[in-house]
Amino acid sequence: MVSLAALVIPLLAVWLWGPVRGMSRQARLVAIALTALLGVTPALLLKLLQAGAMDYATLAYLQVPGGWVLGTLVLIIAFLLARDAAWLAARAAALMGGGDTWHLRLRGRRLTGTAVALALGAAGFGTAQGLQPPTVREQLVHLPQLPEALDGLRVAVLADIHASPINHTAYVQSVVERTHAARPDLIVLPGDLVDGDVGSSAAFVAPLAQLRAPHGVWAAPGNHEYYGGYNAWMAEFRRLGLGVLANQTQVLQVNGARLALSGVGDPVYGRTSHHNADPRVPEGVPPDVPAVARQARAAQADFHLLLAHQPKLARDNAAHGVDLQVSGHTHGGLISGMDRWLVAPFNNGFVRGQYDVDGMRLFVSAGAGLWAGFAVRLGVQPHIDLLVLRRGTAS
Repeated sequence: MVSLAALVIPLLAVWLWGPVRGMSRQARLVAIALTALLGVTPALLLKLLQAGAMDYATLAYLQVPGGWVLGTLVLIIAFLLARDAAWLAARAAALMGGGDTWHLRLRGRRLTGTAVALALGAAGFGTAQGLQPPTVREQLVHLPQLPEALDGLRVAVLADIHASPINHTAYVQSVVERTHAARPDLIVLPGDLVDGDVGSSAAFVAPLAQLRAPHGVWAAPGNHEYYGGYNAWMAEFRRLGLGVLANQTQVLQVNGARLALSGVGDPVYGRTSHHNADPRVPEGVPPDVPAVARQARAAQADFHLLLAHQPKLARDNAAHGVDLQVSGHTHGGLISGMDRWLVAPFNNGFVRGQYDVDGMRLFVSAGAGLWAGFAVRLGVQPHIDLLVLRRGTAS
């Protein structure tokens, strides 16, 4: 990521300021240098964290303005694509004798300066939105194969809380209280409960110990648990009373039906972290859906619900007889527009909401929190998702 940012962001700065008319050579170079420097700062902060040169408690507060910068750059890219497409059209018209000077104005200082200011403002507003606690959103999930005994089961999904010095104790406490007010029968947390290591963030995730539901509170790991020290976080989650499922299946008796609830490891397995007891050895487990599918079949389950943090492997998971997969990771795509053309392609087309995947139902949460490194939401709100399972197909 750092290497890619170091290459792409300076090129973006040149693309932004290089064609602008009416700038002195010195002013152009200063604008390019400042844009490039600000743009690569968030990636450099992550590099310092990975190298152990900066503690997470300090980094977390620096990540928020860094995420604001990244959000601004995303919006600037959209402006540049529109600006240059319009410039090409106006230039072609001028060459054909139209006498129009639009192609000159499209590369003027005023338009570019205004666009940068608007991008900064919109990204700042999006950052404020991204740091707001989530609201409860109830939605029906129709499942033709759902046993009658499970019809009406209320499942609260708390994905991507990212408890940290930014999404702090009061934030997580509000998530707990709003979840309880929704009266779920079952609470699931499909990964990225935390950011940072246990020493830095254990206090912020502590309110999750208060979560209660008739059929339990169950969690599966996400990629950020691996980054922050997998073994330490799994031990902490168990200490808080969460049921941790990492390539494991728990059979729940619900109104006489056998509900197999499984959780799997995350695809980032194999990476090392300086938070690990031995930084040279990767902690945790890779995702093993065949293993949990065998456990569900051996238990003669009537329905199989899978917690898999990343949705991109849904098509592979459907082949193993999973009925419903619940995922997070994408944060719903963060920004309207970016969700479809950037986030969805990196997740095999899955970004938020419900999908039919080869006979399996997939639900991807937009998340109940946000990573401080890109705490920007524009048109994509955070939610505590309350899934109400219904037998049959949607009308």
